[in-house]
Amino acid sequence: QVQLVESGGGFVQPGGSLRLSCAPSGSIWRVDTVPMGWYRQAPGKQRERVASISSNANTDYAGSAEGRFTISRDGAKNTMYLQMNSLKPEDTAVYYCYAYIQFTYYWGQGTQVTVSS
Repeated sequence: QVQLVESGGGFVQPGGSLRLSCAPSGSIWRVDTVPMGWYRQAPGKQRERVASISSNANTDYAGSAEGRFTISRDGAKNTMYLQMNSLKPEDTAVYYCYAYIQFTYYWGQGTQVTVSS
């Protein structure tokens, strides 16, 4: 069974930074062998894509994340990251990581990010 564990969310003031982490739990697959990414869902809104990284390390960002967020992965730690800088109140949401494995999307439980003064 594929399980993803997220961490790193929290409360931050506008302009601040956070780094989210996503790692498989109890699995033998590696984060650098499958497409992965991040979505987020704000209260009352639909889930939206934030960033993705392919199995060959190509990255792609939503317009709202471009230039402020960076998706990466560390094969040695078997962990994917989302570095978020210059955070804005509109970035407040629950952030979910996913992995696309054998034609199926697997999701983490989500981590709350709150940006407020």
